[in-house]
Amino acid sequence: MKPIHACVVDASVGIKLFVNEPLSDVALSFFASAADAPAVRRHVPDLFFVECANVLWKYVSRYGLKPRAATRYLADLHALRLAVIPTSALTQAALKIAMDLSISVYDAFYVATAQFLNVPLVTADKRLARLLADTEFQVMYLGDFNI
Repeated sequence: MKPIHACVVDASVGIKLFVNEPLSDVALSFFASAADAPAVRRHVPDLFFVECANVLWKYVSRYGLKPRAATRYLADLHALRLAVIPTSALTQAALKIAMDLSISVYDAFYVATAQFLNVPLVTADKRLARLLADTEFQVMYLGDFNI
């Protein structure tokens, strides 16, 4: 896999930095490699933080994650050097992508952000990666990384 100089990461990747899920080790290595190469830009739509907060809430309510840990993890997500893109300018594109591909508007915002920036989307959502594989959109599945 060729080196990535810029990409969009979705919440399925970001949350793996803080909760132990399949591919968490790959997500940690992926972000650690960015620390070694500060020129690598990780972009997210502002929706990223809302989605991550929702996942953390689920971990608190369903799996016993301590509320204090969830609050700290969200603060740590905000502390990552991520370039945040406002979703307000991408609503039309995201809606069209969602309707064309039959995916959620939330997922479509990540696709629209990547398309707008002309960079790949990195996702840990295997279903989404498969859906986008034969489209005009650039997508990379986190499970395919050899880090």
